[in-house]
Order: sequence, then structure tokens, then C-alpha cells
Amino acid sequence: MQNQQKSDVEAVDSLAQAYTDLTNEIGKVIVGQKEVVKAVVISLFSNGHSLLVGVPGLAKTLLVSTISDVLDLEFKRIQFTPDLMPSDITGSEILDESRNFKFNHGPLFSNIVLADEINRTPPKTQAALLEAMQERSVTVSGVRHVLPKPFFVLATQNPIEQEGTYPLPEAQLDRFMFNIPLDYPSYEEEVEVVKKTTTSQSVELSNILTGEQIMAYQELVRKIPIADNVLEYAVSLAAKTRPGTDRATDQVKNYISWGAGPRASQYLVLGAKCHAIISGKYSPDIEDVRAVSNYVLRHRIVRNYKAEAEGITENDIINGLL
Repeated sequence: MQNQQKSDVEAVDSLAQAYTDLTNEIGKVIVGQKEVVKAVVISLFSNGHSLLVGVPGLAKTLLVSTISDVLDLEFKRIQFTPDLMPSDITGSEILDESRNFKFNHGPLFSNIVLADEINRTPPKTQAALLEAMQERSVTVSGVRHVLPKPFFVLATQNPIEQEGTYPLPEAQLDRFMFNIPLDYPSYEEEVEVVKKTTTSQSVELSNILTGEQIMAYQELVRKIPIADNVLEYAVSLAAKTRPGTDRATDQVKNYISWGAGPRASQYLVLGAKCHAIISGKYSPDIEDVRAVSNYVLRHRIVRNYKAEAEGITENDIINGLL
């Protein structure tokens, strides 16, 4: 029993060290954006997908490709456009030289998939991606094809260009563990970005983790114990976002038309467990739940017209709950 506990402690320490090594290596290419990198890595170790929301030029694509480089994982980028069809991302059956049907794998068959500007493609193609995210497989011509492991989708969305876009419905947004906003860099960070990107120097990145190690860490995160009061706090936080229920606050009743579902509670707990580990703890506390709550709840609550008219944001409501 003691040996098992010692082994578990060593595994937790190993994950915390891996996180430090990862962020240091990513920092060689990505300037600033520490909270964004932290959130993406937490969702990766929690076996969840993330939606990155930010204006063009904030290194969303560079961040994803850098993460794939330091993780030694296969990376594919899909540029979503209005004419993209589901078969363009899942793959399709083709006739080979022997006149037999053969499945031609699409770009979804990768470890890390960057779905660039996901809101630019029609709902049918969005649904094909989201099915793959949920089921970790695709079905073509009645045949199920399992996606490689680990499988991680990072989707990007541009919040300022709404013309010609197809916003993701709330039920589909729920498939993403985190909604991560990217903001402009500070003046000092932008100076450093320009210095780094306007010379001929290139950065050599080291591989920090393999796919097998990542899956082992994903399993470890689920094994981390959590106290009942912390778990109940996470469930209570999600329940408070639902108008028309006993737990809803006055602010929620006034400004929210739809709240977060049970998946939010699950992701609050998983995110808190991983946040605790990378913070050097062996079990999450309420502060760890609070640390990931904005990322988990932001895209799971729907504001009503009154909130929009008064300029009340999702963050205002979540911070009110906290």
C-alpha cells in the first residue's frame, strides 16, 4: 500500500515537472500568453478540447503548432471555409486500382487537429468535427473508424468578423472543455515578439512528452482524489447558472436565459484536478475550481436580451457567482 502511494506521489510530481518543462519550451517561441498556454495544457492533460477566441495575428496557429512540436505528436491544420464538406475532414471511400473501395483518411486522423476559424464552415461540417470530438471516431458509409490516441482538437474563432460566419450552437459549444480568450500582448511583449520574428534566427524545440506519456497523465488526472466539499462546490457552481432553479442567483435570473449542463460540473472537477497538480498539490481545493471556472462556464451560459442591452458579459455573471 505504501509503495502504491509513493508511486502515485512520484507520478503527480512527474506531471508537475512535465508541465514546467512544457511551458518553458513553448516559451521559447510564444511570448507572453502564459495563462492561455496554461489553460491549453490543462485541457490536454484532462483529455478535453479547447476553443481559442481572438482576433487575427495573436499567434493562435503558432501556439498550436508549437505545442504539437514539443509533444512529438502528429499535427494537422484544417482551414474551415464555407465550401468545406464533411468528407473533406473525415475522409471518404475511393476506388483503388483493383476496383475495390478503400477508405482514404482525412485530416481528422491526427493527434492534434487545429480547426482554424471553425465558425466559417456550415453546420453540417461543424457537426462532423464535433461528432469526432465526442465519439473519438468517425463513421463513413456505415463503417466506424477509430481516431488515433491521444486526440485533441483546438478550434479557433475570430470574434470580430461575423459576416459570412456560422456561429456554433450552444449544444455544440458544450463539446469544448474550455473557451479560452486571447487578448492583445502588452507593449513590452509586442516589442519582444517583433524582435524575435523579424530576424533570420530560428528556434530548435525539444520533444518533452510522447503520446503514451500524455495518455498516462490523462489517466492520472482522473485518479486524483477530490474532497466531497470541493466536488459539491463545483456542482453547485454549475447549478447556480441555471435560471428557474432554487440555486439560481438574482443576477442569473435577471440576465441568463440558459445555464450550464452537467458536463460543466464534470469539466470543473477535471480541470481543478489538473490545476492542482501543476500547482504542486496532490488534491484540488475550491481555489482550483475557481481558477478554471471562467474557461469552463463562459461558453455554457446564454445571456438574454436584457444582459446584452445593459452590457453585462458572461465574465461579469461568472465573477458574480464566484
